[in-house]
Amino acid sequence: MTWFFIFGLVAQAVALSVLMAGAWVVQQRTGNSGWVDTIWTFSLGLVGAAGALWTMDGQATTPRQWLVAILVAIWAIRLGSHIAIRTAGITDDPRYAAFAKEWGADSPRKMFVFLQNQGFGSIPLVFSIFIAAHFPSESLRFQDYLGALILFAGIAGEAVADAQLKAFRTDPANKGKVCDVGLWKFSRHPNYFFEWFGWLAYPMIAISMSFGWGWLTLLAPIFMYWILVYVTGVPPLEEQMLKSRGDAYRAYQRRTSKFFPMPQQI
Repeated sequence: MTWFFIFGLVAQAVALSVLMAGAWVVQQRTGNSGWVDTIWTFSLGLVGAAGALWTMDGQATTPRQWLVAILVAIWAIRLGSHIAIRTAGITDDPRYAAFAKEWGADSPRKMFVFLQNQGFGSIPLVFSIFIAAHFPSESLRFQDYLGALILFAGIAGEAVADAQLKAFRTDPANKGKVCDVGLWKFSRHPNYFFEWFGWLAYPMIAISMSFGWGWLTLLAPIFMYWILVYVTGVPPLEEQMLKSRGDAYRAYQRRTSKFFPMPQQI
C-alpha cells in the first residue's frame, strides 16, 4: 500500500501544479485575480474527489471513497460558487492587487511562482482527503459519519457567516461600518474559522492506531490554520480593513477574538 500512497501524492502534486498554472493564465488574461481563489477551490475539489475515487489494482470503489468524494465535492461547489459570484462583481481582488503593486514590473513572474507555491502548499489538503478515502476498511464506521457531520457543520457555519456579511454590506445604513453582527460578534473571521473547522473531518475519518498513514491527515487542519491566520487570510484582510475603517476596526480588534469564536470583551 505504501507505493499506492506515494504515487497518489505525486499525481496530486502534478495535477495541482498544472491547474494553478491555468489559474495564472486566467488571472493574466482577465486582470481579475479573484478568479485565482475560484479556480483553486474547484481544483482542490476536483483533485481531491478524483483521488478519493481512485482504486488500487482494479478493486471496487468502497462506500468510504464515495463518502469522502461527495464531501469534498460539496465543499468545493459551495465555496467555489460563492467566490465566483463575488469575483464576478469586482474588477480585482484587493489582496492580490496589493501584491501586484508591490511586485511592480516583475508581477507576472512572481504571481506565477506565488500560485505554484499555493498549489504546492495545498498538497497536505488533497493528500489528507486521499488518505481518509482509502482507510483500510470497507464498511463505514461511526467516525466516518462523525467526520461527515464535522464537514457539514463547517460548511453551514461558513455559509451563515458569508450570508451575514453580505446582508450587512448590502444595507446602505452600514456603509463605512464594521460588521459586528451574528457570528461576526464572536470572531473577526468566523468564515475562516468554519473553513478550518471543516478540515478536521478528514483526521476524524482517517486516524486510527492501526493505520499509520492516518496521522498525516492532521497536516490538513494544521496547514489550513497557518495559511488562514498567518499568510493569505487574516493578515492582508485586516491590513485592508484598517486602511478602510481605521479606528472603528481597531476598536473591533480590541473587543473581538481574531479567529476562534469567543464572547466579546467589554
